[in-house]
Parts: sequence; C-alpha cells; structure tokens
Amino acid sequence: MYGPSICRVCPSLPFAVAVSAITGGNAVGRRGTHAYRPLSLKRRAWLTLGAVVLGGGGVVTYAAASPSGDGPGGGDGARPKRPVKVYDLALQGTGGDRRELGRTGTRQFSLLGVTWAGAGKRLHGTAQVRTRSVEIGDWTAWHDLDLDVDPLDKPGPRVRGASEPVWVGPSDGVQVQLVRKNGTATPLPRGIEVNLVDPGVVTDAETKPDGNGNGNGNGTEPAAFALDGTDPSASTTPDPSADASTDPDTTTTPSPTDDQTTATTSPSPSDTSPGESTSSSATTPPPATTTPAPTATVPTAPPSTAPRPQIVSRADWGADESISPEAPEYNADVKALFVHHTDGTNDYTCDQSPAIVRSIYAYHVQVSGWKDLGYNFLVDKCGTLFEGRKGGVDLPVLGAHTYGWNREAAAVAVIGDYTQTSATDAALTSIARLAAWKLGQYGADPAGTAQLVAGATQKNLAGTSFTTGTAYPFQRISGHRDGFNTLCPGDLLSNQLPTIRSWAAGPAQGLKVTSVGSATPSGTTYYTKGAVKVGWTTTTPGTLISRFELLVDGKVTATAAGTATSAAVTLPLGTHTVAVRAVHVSGRATTTAALKVVAETTAPTFPTPPTLALRTGTVGTTSVPVTLSWKAADNAALNSVKLLTPTTATFGPTVTSAGSTAKPGTASVWSMRAYDYAGNYATSSPSYTPVILQETSAVRTGTWTTRSSTSYLGGTSYSSSTKNAALTWTFTGRSASWVVSRATTSGQAYVYVDGVKVSTVDLKSAGTLYRQAVWTKTWPTSAKHTIKIVVVATAGRPTITTDGLVYLK
Repeated sequence: MYGPSICRVCPSLPFAVAVSAITGGNAVGRRGTHAYRPLSLKRRAWLTLGAVVLGGGGVVTYAAASPSGDGPGGGDGARPKRPVKVYDLALQGTGGDRRELGRTGTRQFSLLGVTWAGAGKRLHGTAQVRTRSVEIGDWTAWHDLDLDVDPLDKPGPRVRGASEPVWVGPSDGVQVQLVRKNGTATPLPRGIEVNLVDPGVVTDAETKPDGNGNGNGNGTEPAAFALDGTDPSASTTPDPSADASTDPDTTTTPSPTDDQTTATTSPSPSDTSPGESTSSSATTPPPATTTPAPTATVPTAPPSTAPRPQIVSRADWGADESISPEAPEYNADVKALFVHHTDGTNDYTCDQSPAIVRSIYAYHVQVSGWKDLGYNFLVDKCGTLFEGRKGGVDLPVLGAHTYGWNREAAAVAVIGDYTQTSATDAALTSIARLAAWKLGQYGADPAGTAQLVAGATQKNLAGTSFTTGTAYPFQRISGHRDGFNTLCPGDLLSNQLPTIRSWAAGPAQGLKVTSVGSATPSGTTYYTKGAVKVGWTTTTPGTLISRFELLVDGKVTATAAGTATSAAVTLPLGTHTVAVRAVHVSGRATTTAALKVVAETTAPTFPTPPTLALRTGTVGTTSVPVTLSWKAADNAALNSVKLLTPTTATFGPTVTSAGSTAKPGTASVWSMRAYDYAGNYATSSPSYTPVILQETSAVRTGTWTTRSSTSYLGGTSYSSSTKNAALTWTFTGRSASWVVSRATTSGQAYVYVDGVKVSTVDLKSAGTLYRQAVWTKTWPTSAKHTIKIVVVATAGRPTITTDGLVYLK
C-alpha cells in the first residue's frame, strides 16, 4: 500500500569511477550489485590514476589516488556534506537451500538488511550477517536478521520482500549467509540481496567538528576504492535472480482496506555510473515539515487533552523528500498506538540517531520500495522523538507498521533491540508523552482498550486468530506482537508496556511527601515556626505531570512545575493540614494523605532551672561527682534539652537529670537550652562552685590520728577508733557530701545535720577505696549548715578514716 520501488539516483563520484564487467559475478539486472569500501591508510596500497584492479567478483575498478587530507573538508576538521547512498550486493548459490556472500570489502555503510523479489513472499529460513568496523577493522559476531516483517497491506508491483534493517555503525565490509529452514518445501525466493545504507552527512549539526577538530562521525575517503573479495565463497555461481518488476510472483492482490496510488520514477541516464548500484539523496535538507492545511482529503488536526511533546522534524533529521514524492494518506482517527523496536544494536550514541532514522527511511523507500518511512514516530534511547512518515505529526497519518491494523492506529519504534535489554526510562517517558498527546487528540484513554477492525486474516505471536473485517479488543497502547506474529518489540520492552500505559494515562503514580523542610516531626505531627518547604517524589516522570499543587487546609497555596520536587509556603500560626496534589497532563489528579503541621513561635520554659547537687562517687582534686537536674516545658511539644557548658550533651524531652562532674574551687556556668519541635528555644545558665573542706578544717573531739598518703585528698586524712570521737564542719551552701576511705576493716559513723542525727553510714567495703563520697545531702536553697561525724566504734572494726567534706556554693 505504500508505493512502488523508487529508482535510485547517484551523483557522479569526483575521484573514483567503478565499472562492472559482467563475468559471472554479482550483477543484478534491476540494478548493479557492488559496494565499495574506502581503504584505510593502514592497509592501503595507493593506486595511481588509471590503475586497473580485477576484483574477485569480476569487477574492474578504476581508482584515482588522493593524498590524505585532500578533498572536501579535509583541512578544517569539519565534515563535508554527502548524500545518503544505498548499495546492493547479490547473494550467491546454486542450490535451493543456501545463499551467501563471502567476506567482501565495501564502501562505508552503517545499516543493512536482506531483500528479495516479491513482496508477497516470505523467506522461510535464517539470515545472518557480520560486518567489519571502519574504526578498528575487526569483524563482528554473526547477527540474526529478523525476517518476520509485516507485509504491506497493498504492495506495489516493485515492492520487495525485506528483513528488518539493522544498524551496525560505520562499516566497510560485509558477510552474509542465508539458509532455508529445515523441512520447508517452499524454495528460497529469487533475487536475494544484501542492501547497505550509508546515511551520509546531511544536517548542519553533523558537519560540525568535535572537540578534537574532527567531524562528528566517520568521513569517507574520496579515492582509491577497491574490492576486498578474499573469501572463496564470494566466487560461487551467481543466483539467477530476476528484477522484482519482471517476477510474475510479485503481484499481490490489493487489500480492500488500504488503497494507494503507485508511481514509478526512473533515473536519468546521466544519474548513475555504469557499474555502480547506488542511490543518493540530496545534501540540502528540505524545509521544515508543516501540517498541511485542511482540505477534502486532509483532516483538521484536533486539539489534545495533553500537551504535544517535542518532536524532531523530518527536515531536522535530514529527510530527502524527493525520494518519497507521493502525498500522505490519512485515517479517520487514531484509536491505538503500536510500540515497535527497530532491532539492531543498542550501542549507538544518541548523536547518531538522526543518521539511523535517515537510514531506515532510505531502506524502507529505496530498498524495500515503500512510498515512505513505515513508522509514524521513532524514539531513541535518550528519549528524543523523531517524526516518521510525513503528513503532519498532529494528523492521523496512515503508516506501514502493523500488518492488518494500520487503518486505525499509529506506531512508534524504539531504536534498538529490546529482546534482552529493557528500554531506558527516557525512551519510555517519551513514548508515554507521545501516547498521551496522540490518543488525547481523540479522547482516548491510554490505559483503556479499543475495538480495532482487522484488515487481514492472521495470527499474532500468542496464537490469537484475527479475521478480516472483524473487530477485536486491543489495549490502546499495544506491542507489535499483539497484532502480528513477531517477537517485536522484544520481551523486555513488551513487559514495560504497562508502565507506559500508566505513565501516559495518569494519574501520577507513587506520589508521596518525602520531607517537610524547616519543620520537625513528632509522631505524625510536624512543627514549624511558619515557613516550610514540602518535598515529594513520584514514579511517574515529571514531563508527564502538568503541575504540582501544595494544599494547606484543602486550598491551593502554591503551584510548581511538573518537574519540580518541592514547594515552599509560610503557614499562619495554628494547626493545619498540608498535602500535595499532582495533576497529570491528562488532567487526572492524585493527592497525598494530609499531614498535620503546627505553626507556633512560643519558646519553651524552665519551670525548674538547671540545678546542681553533689552525688556519691570518687572525689578528686580536679573533679567532684555531681547531679544536674532540670525541668523544661513547651506549650506545643518539647523536642530536646541541650547542655551547652561546661560540657555538652543532648537529652530527650522527658529526661530531667544527668550525672556529671564539676571542677572544685572554680565557679562553673551550667548553661542549658530547651528546644521545641518548631525550633523555638529558651536558655537558663546558673553558676555553681564545688568547695573541698579538708579534715583539718573541722572541729575535732576525741582522739584522731593523722595519716599521710598520696591517695588522700591533700595527701593526709584523719583516722579514729575512739567511740564518740567527732568532726564538725560549718559552711554556707545547698549541697554537701562526706568523703572517706573504705576497707574491709572500716567501721561505722553517725551523721548529724544541723544538730539532728540523719544517718548511720557503714564504711566497710570488699576492697580498699580512697576519696569516696559515701553520703550526700542537698537543700532547696543555699544556707548555713553544720555537718557532724561521730565514730560508732563498731565491734571488731572500730576505725573510720575521713578525707574531708565537699559542699556547693
């Protein structure tokens, strides 16, 4: 249905002319068959003007030498423009089971495929190719070509059967082997060729040099081309193939659903050289593609419920419109979008994508004989969308992509092979954006289904049968394999179709608040002084989201772009609900659960300010054990209390005391700060001084003996075993502790406070201990107090040893 074979046009080469001598070689009646490769300096024997080389396939090549760097663009680093070219090589073989082409040097090409006479014929077998890299000179591994290609709904008489094309990157050699499937009675079709496409250098962007002063790709050398037919298999008997136009089997019954006009163009006698079958497109890109004005045959572009994504026009990827002169045809609408992959490598760079699209275009038109590129759109792994078949991206252009289903659907092809590799998120995102926009033009839900009327009787990959004229349900976004018996678009991309549908249809998936900046959570409530920055994430790409809305108490208070991940707002004092709403490009919205956020500016208080008290433990000349106590409160929610000096520590909101030490004889500021969850705080900073009173400062009664040791405070202590011997200290403070030495033979003592007996203390311990605060007393306020120690003279262990008294002032 997509037009006749377009005959190829090739400008004469300025530096080399190849002439084919028909000596039982690879000649094809419809067009010549030899491709030529530019020899690299590493393996070239420069040929002088007029030298004659006899190629292994019976081709005589005349070549002219040119020094390196000569020729267009050789001196400034920029790549000269050159047209797209197609080269054809016939496969050879005498039997009915095998065709092949031995390792053959060629002109530079980057895409290839295998074609045969008769568009209505299937090639039942396997076709494998391998190529030689221009850059490194190595041969690749064998690659299986996909022969399960959709036939055209109504092929013209010159349309050829074809494999899917494969992008191989800049190459200058090819080898092909094709074998008929075992047990298949159908012979191999006639006129089997391998077709090589050089995408040329067409767009201005492709001519620009890279950072090293080189062009953005591999240029061709303008002279010294020669065949490299070193494989003996390249000299077998040729395949007696006939031109597709004369093959009686090429006529196909027209499909009642796909009418088309056909036109045949022939090259001018001066357009081609005698022995070289090439086709080249113009080097100057045509004007940018524009949507045709509505006419009786051209529909009006309907508005969409979703925005149109950016799409690289045919002009921008370098389409030569002269090779596809037929006017586009249009469907009534677009009910579904079929997803394909182009097959081939995934190792291309995204700056090669325009050349890949251009090569597929040349393959479809100049090799397969279609009237235009089959796909409506293409997308590369970086997510760049390309306009495919002409006619206006916003119109329902009839494509040639999914056999039997072209009349009610559009198609997008992902560049690459996704049989064992998943498509990138960038590619999936662009497909989803395209589907949302394209299906949105016709009010179709990308996650829904549609009834499509079969244009052919066939089965799909799953074995589902379709009958011409009968309607069948399809997902609005379907894979090629859903409508045709093919592995396309590959298992892993097929598995990603639900994600594409979800992203395209909306609402946004996986929306959740991830942070509330300048606010601190306590349980399920956030506290702030007023300003907050709400952050969120979603699994739906931002380019498919129209906007985010920040809702405070159910009302929109801030709006952010679909690619944003946060928004800020200042809340009035009080308790509020905060939520985020994502509005999909389809208009569907989803909202997070509301968060409770309290805005308050009241600082915490210290109902009990930081208070120091002496505690039991080991006393030293540089540290005295103390207990720090406090009580903080807040009108909303206390978060923490921090000790700032004389040391640092952080305590939870319910903690009210902590053990520490203080330096005796020095006034220390015990500064504490209480924080609430909103970030408000209050500070309290009292000062305390621990004082050590040696035993020598006490008033003594009874008998006491002085003991000396570096283990004692000040180097000395008092010891007594006399009943009722006493020591009395008087001081002004709010806390006191008695310091002693302890041993297994230590006895007991009575403690009197302000003349009142308050405790009996037993100094016995399992081992010898020095400078032990064994008894403490703290008062609410500082005042004058008297502490008296009286020896009990315990039977069997009457002795006590005292090392002084510590108090706080």
